[in-house]
Amino acid sequence: MIPGPHKRVMRIAALLLAPIAFVAATPAAPPSLSTIVARAVRPVMARYRVPGMAVGIVVDGVPHVFTYGLADVARKRPVTHRTLFELGSVSKTLTATLVSREVLAGRLSLDAPVARYLPDLRGTAFGRLTLLELGTHTTGGLPLQVPDDVHDTRGLFGYLARWRPRYAPGTYRTYSNIGIGVLGLIAARRAGSSNSGYGALMQREIFAPLGMHRTFIDLPPSAMAFYAEGYRHGKPIRMHPGVLDHEAYGVRTTASDMLRFLSANMNELAVAPALRAAIEATHTGYFRDGAMTQDLIWEQLPDPVSHNVLASANGVAMLFDPTPVRALRPPMAPQQRVWLNKTESTNGFGAYVAVLPSERIGIVLLANESYPIAARVELAERIVDALHAAR
Repeated sequence: MIPGPHKRVMRIAALLLAPIAFVAATPAAPPSLSTIVARAVRPVMARYRVPGMAVGIVVDGVPHVFTYGLADVARKRPVTHRTLFELGSVSKTLTATLVSREVLAGRLSLDAPVARYLPDLRGTAFGRLTLLELGTHTTGGLPLQVPDDVHDTRGLFGYLARWRPRYAPGTYRTYSNIGIGVLGLIAARRAGSSNSGYGALMQREIFAPLGMHRTFIDLPPSAMAFYAEGYRHGKPIRMHPGVLDHEAYGVRTTASDMLRFLSANMNELAVAPALRAAIEATHTGYFRDGAMTQDLIWEQLPDPVSHNVLASANGVAMLFDPTPVRALRPPMAPQQRVWLNKTESTNGFGAYVAVLPSERIGIVLLANESYPIAARVELAERIVDALHAAR
């Protein structure tokens, strides 16, 4: 915990005096930035036994990537700029971008009920949910994961037809892979793609237009050599296939590619106007949950944000516990002075992304160990605070 500004400055100063970790940085990275990142990352890697990390930072429109440690411990393969990490639930921000594109193209409406697009669910509680409720975790109590006994889309629809909400939709936030997963499935169908073609659709409509050429849902054989091994308490583990995995948490990518996505979210990457509008629309605020505003998957806090507020908004309770929300009517237009962020966890990887548009700072942390979310958020905060001090 960081009690106050004075102790925060002292803590950053202590980090800057720590031994330097091995780092491979982009040639344009200034030495001060290399030092700030390396000395912030090394203690976290040591404390949580993280084998390897890639850290991407875009500052004032200039991207920098720093790599540390090993992508594969057994083979002693180092993390490089081409190393692919599992993005986990940060993938949802990319799914939200696809959904937003379909909304602006007139093929979807966030206010429409699910049953309009999935007729098999007509007359069911799930079918009456709106697409907005799916994309803001306000369905009234969907579980975090697809049940273990659901193995395909047919089984999923059967489960959803039987599901009943615990709360009135739009009154509580309950974080779920199912909501955004089904929303991605609907978007793909409206775009003329089957579930099996979701990866190709994302490649064509989102990844390629953003120049994310090292980002995959369907991992080609040629990319396997760059796929980091994930670790859980030192034991190798990677993501296993599952229902809605593609839509909810299935992206593998590099820090460099994620910086392109973050730059687009700061309106600092040249992209087609329709895609730019779709990205911006994902920053619209729909529900207030304490200090946090729930956008379409993205979560935003006012900038500057205190450590305690940032930690609470990304705490375990926000992942597992129902929390009451207040609908914003009308929705809050995209803001500049905000801290936009998203965390993730797969069994063997840990990621965090944050965007501060008004400060022209974006940060992505990718690791091949599922270390605590609180540690990721604090690491990002340390780096941002040090950047402030260096400016």
